[in-house]
Amino acid sequence: MDDHFKQPLLSPSEDDHQPDSSFIRRSNPSFASSFIPSYASSFVADGDDIPPIAGVRDFFKEFMIESRKLWYLAGPAIFTSLCQYSLGAITQTFAGHVGTLELAAVSIENSVIAGFSFGILLGMGSALETLCGQAYGAGHLDMLGVYMQRSWVILIVTAFILMIFYIFAAPLLHLIGQTDEISAAAGKLAVWMIPQLYAYALNFPIAKFLQSQSKMMVMAWISAIGLALHTLLSWLFMLKLGWGLVGAAVVLNTSWWFLVVAQLVYIFSGTCGRAWSGFSLKAFQNLWGFVKLSMASAVMLCLETWYFMALILFAGYLKNAEVAVDALSICTNLLGWAMMVAIGCNAAISVRVSNELGAAHPRTAKFSVLVVVISSFVIGLLISLVLIIFRQQYPSLFSDSTAVKRVVYELTPLLAFCIVINNIQPALSGVAIGAGWQALVAYVNIACYYLIGIPAGLLLGYKLNMGVQGIWIGMVGGTIIQTVVLILIVYKTNWNKEVFIFIVEYYNFKHNFLYAS
Repeated sequence: MDDHFKQPLLSPSEDDHQPDSSFIRRSNPSFASSFIPSYASSFVADGDDIPPIAGVRDFFKEFMIESRKLWYLAGPAIFTSLCQYSLGAITQTFAGHVGTLELAAVSIENSVIAGFSFGILLGMGSALETLCGQAYGAGHLDMLGVYMQRSWVILIVTAFILMIFYIFAAPLLHLIGQTDEISAAAGKLAVWMIPQLYAYALNFPIAKFLQSQSKMMVMAWISAIGLALHTLLSWLFMLKLGWGLVGAAVVLNTSWWFLVVAQLVYIFSGTCGRAWSGFSLKAFQNLWGFVKLSMASAVMLCLETWYFMALILFAGYLKNAEVAVDALSICTNLLGWAMMVAIGCNAAISVRVSNELGAAHPRTAKFSVLVVVISSFVIGLLISLVLIIFRQQYPSLFSDSTAVKRVVYELTPLLAFCIVINNIQPALSGVAIGAGWQALVAYVNIACYYLIGIPAGLLLGYKLNMGVQGIWIGMVGGTIIQTVVLILIVYKTNWNKEVFIFIVEYYNFKHNFLYAS
């Protein structure tokens, strides 16, 4: 990898010269509250930090440099995310050509049952994002494999608990108001999809393990091959052989397990060096520490995942539910594809911000945020324009139903606006991950999504009889408010203070956790 892009979190030579923040806070909290702001006020950035922007020429020069760094990280991440997201999206596309009930069943299972589990498992696996990255940067390569195994233990146990929702999916969906036909079909599909649940439990830790070593291209190639096989097998089993929902389950399970097995073969083949030295009993040590570490990220991610899951769920309560669910699932399908770009930017900016804060570059960290927000906005705008231009043609790719295509056509302007907003929001969430603001963002999500967005959507959709458009408008309103709040938080941030907080928290964590292991 080009050394220009490999910016270690902190130089090893600094290791013994940093204050222990938890000691400061435990011994004298009032001193801690005054110490960090006073330090930040006198903080002088490292000499490698970008100089203050003097004009338009300087801005474009630094913008191009930072864009190159961001896309070096984001490119493979976006491609991998697109391929893996497309597994479910392509299944929904083929299901739409089988029938409206089949499309509704796949949509409900993917968004409600699998979506619920996906959010929890991805959140619980997020501990590796911190641990593997720090261990790799600190030279503790032998701990990466141990951390991955610890995460496997936690996620497999979690998957076993979540299996209850798959087994009893039909009565649960009926209990929350889905129609008998949709509940029965989605419930049957959910039972068949249990193998995918355990593939999630293994795949997420593997992904973090490989990402921490910058082995993104390997993941991208495996995901591309998996997507090609998935598309071919979906056509063969769902349409050509007429297996319908059974074919959907067989192909989805096979595709996800292909990703897991292919990545494991790569890891076990010795390509990761000291990072994988075999299975270890250390995997069963300090499991609770892993769980606690991932709590804030899990809550933040689950609140966002479940918010869009609720959109499909509420559409199922409307009159002519099959058409409403089908149309909305097509729109959220496209929204999900567009958001994969934003999620890649999310991963890139979290790395850039954490690296620059750790390297004592507050101005660069702040400028990285500006670059990723502008880039995400422009990309979202381009995708939206394409959908607006081709809104009479693209619905036919997803459904043969005239009623469904008409509703999708009507929802396209709202979809386009939503894509622009939802391209910016994940980038800002990535800043939160890089700066360690997960708990704060979790509170913002609760307020904007669940106290404002969902009530507003229900009011517009049911009370004012605006139907599926009303539900979506209300929930987009919650996302807009959340995005504005995150922009204000970033704008008001004292980046000098964040540099110091980041340094003391990192060294305290490394002392208490990494060496304790």
